[in-house]
Amino acid sequence: MYTKLILKNAKRSAKDYLVYIVTMTICVTLFYAFLSISSSYYKPDLGSEYDFTMLSDGMKIAICMITLLLLFLIWFVNHYMLRKKQREFAVQSVMGMEQKTIGRIFFAETLIMGVFSILTGIFLGIFCSQFITAMLLASYGRPYEISWTLFPDTVLLTAVFFVASFFVVGIFNTRTIQKTKIIDMLSAEKENEPELKNSRFISVAAVLFELFTVWGLITGIQKVWFYYDTRFAFLVQLMFWGNILFPLMTLVWSAFSVIKKKKRDSFIAGLLIFSLLNCLTAAGVVALTNKYYLPLGGGTLNQYLLFVLVDLLFFICSLIYLASGLIAKWKEKSPKHRYRKEALFFFGQLTSKLNTTSKTMTIICSTLVLAIFMFVAAPVLTGWSSGYLKIRSMYDIQVYSTYNDVYEEENLPQDSYAVITDFLTEHKIDTDYDCTFNLYLPKKEDFHNRQKYDFPIAAISLSDYNTIRKMLGYEQISLRDNEFTTQWRAIATKEEQDSFLKDHSRIMTDAGELTLSHQPYYEDTIGETAYNSYTDVLYVFPDSICKKLLPVIKNRYITTAKNISYENARELERLFTEEYPEQTEEGVMYGIRFSTLQTNSTIASNFILQAAMLYGAVVLMVICLTVLSLQQLLDAGQYKYRFSVLRKLGVEEERISKLILQQLSVWFGLPIITAIIVAAVVIICFIQIISAEISAYIGFGALMLQIGVTVGILVILLICYFISTWIIFRRSVNS
Repeated sequence: MYTKLILKNAKRSAKDYLVYIVTMTICVTLFYAFLSISSSYYKPDLGSEYDFTMLSDGMKIAICMITLLLLFLIWFVNHYMLRKKQREFAVQSVMGMEQKTIGRIFFAETLIMGVFSILTGIFLGIFCSQFITAMLLASYGRPYEISWTLFPDTVLLTAVFFVASFFVVGIFNTRTIQKTKIIDMLSAEKENEPELKNSRFISVAAVLFELFTVWGLITGIQKVWFYYDTRFAFLVQLMFWGNILFPLMTLVWSAFSVIKKKKRDSFIAGLLIFSLLNCLTAAGVVALTNKYYLPLGGGTLNQYLLFVLVDLLFFICSLIYLASGLIAKWKEKSPKHRYRKEALFFFGQLTSKLNTTSKTMTIICSTLVLAIFMFVAAPVLTGWSSGYLKIRSMYDIQVYSTYNDVYEEENLPQDSYAVITDFLTEHKIDTDYDCTFNLYLPKKEDFHNRQKYDFPIAAISLSDYNTIRKMLGYEQISLRDNEFTTQWRAIATKEEQDSFLKDHSRIMTDAGELTLSHQPYYEDTIGETAYNSYTDVLYVFPDSICKKLLPVIKNRYITTAKNISYENARELERLFTEEYPEQTEEGVMYGIRFSTLQTNSTIASNFILQAAMLYGAVVLMVICLTVLSLQQLLDAGQYKYRFSVLRKLGVEEERISKLILQQLSVWFGLPIITAIIVAAVVIICFIQIISAEISAYIGFGALMLQIGVTVGILVILLICYFISTWIIFRRSVNS
């Protein structure tokens, strides 16, 4: 009998909670698809220069940790299912069924829906895993071929994870049913969440916002005291003083509201306005620092980025809090709109719901901001890392040294790194190019200049520079005996180059004065280790000049005829480290880089990062949209009665359908549009901070294409959830 009851209820629940089943199926599909590449049965052909172990282990940890967020989704949906079925539980209790048995039946119902989602999700995951495999092989530059494979260990891990989650939530649900009184079950449908007007949520948010405002005021005063200059551009001066004036006005408004005993809504409305002003000036620090080369430092940028986030979060809290009040005031002050057709009913629907779910809406909006940012940041960070990889691993073997902690000239590195030559000979690894070269100081007196970000610019001889250019396929250059030119990092901006060359058209060296060549600079990338510490430019001097200068750095670049295998690279790295430790007693620091190892670790890290961020963003989006959807669908019983009253009053079905569409549009649109606006501000600030890196390693065109693809995915996901909710909601109130 119980079995028939469970199956009957499960069938009915599947119809009522279709959104939940679809959501869980999507999550299982993504979980299996992303985790499939960590299976012990997954053996992609990547070549001997790659090791797949690091990527496999990292993916397993990242995906499992992110999927823990689904516990919240499972708990949330079960919580609302409990509320919806409270009357049914009460009837069963009155009929003599033990509440312990009722809890077990409910658990069995939800478990059936969960198992159905798991089976369907694994089936769809087999197809979805092909896209993940294609993305992985593309990262390693390997061709893709379709291979339909079911991985037993991934299936087992997926089933165990989700079934265990259902059991954990089910145990708590069973205990909740046992402890709930029958009278409370009968009245559960009439209970609403406590109104935000009577909660401490907004008060706590306001206090925290004012504490950060005090911090922002103190920080603004410090920056003006240490960095302000009347010669700054007007926008910069406005930014400096705005970060003092607006936080001060915020605190004055708070004190004035307390003294005058302003209403809470008026007080929060004032803070809302000031949060936008504070956000504007704080974001100005991020935007103007790079544009005008302000000496504020990375710590200050991170600090003001935090202020921007705090201001935006409070903006979300206060906007959602004031939304119902704004709608009510609009209704009161606009009789023309209030009594137009069914507008009075529509306003009542919105305000009644916003009054009781504002806290949930605030959390949903904030979570959506995080999800959107993760969608956009994932390709930015991985593109940055991939672009930087091309510069770091331009040679199969790079040996480099630094003299930062060397204080005696006789201790400077002068070795030719013979251990590498011996290893290559022993393992019969042929080389195409092998260049061992020095970097020199133009003036010997600069040897003891160790001030951070003010290290002397190093110089390379023309012959060594041309050898490196030949290794990389660039054209050779020439210089006269009294000329020099410059080589720049990819990250250097055009403004920095022009400013430097304007001030250094002539330089004095220990071998005499040199004049800037008619070709003053080269931007062809030659790697990151060819520059002195904390510098973005390298001098190129004639060989006759370099012979008279002090050599301070000894590097060696090698390109091999074939890629070095992963095992050989690891072995040579070990041998080199034994003979040339990271830092010797004399203070010399040695390092060795292999294109094989760098490419392997970077691709693995990038893929894990991108997969984890995209998977996490999808999970957060699905959770938010599911909550928004269920909050409407699970109250459809109350809405059914309200809309039936409209029908009895003679309202046409077409008008009722339009009302439903308008209600869902506001319900979905308010948090989503707010989240998009806030996320846009955060993303713009983020891009401003790393604009130089984006320009050097990614390119704004490629970045816009990646952002466009992710925005398209978001739009499709939003449309699917909205249409599904609209269809099910309309059927619920029409049945």
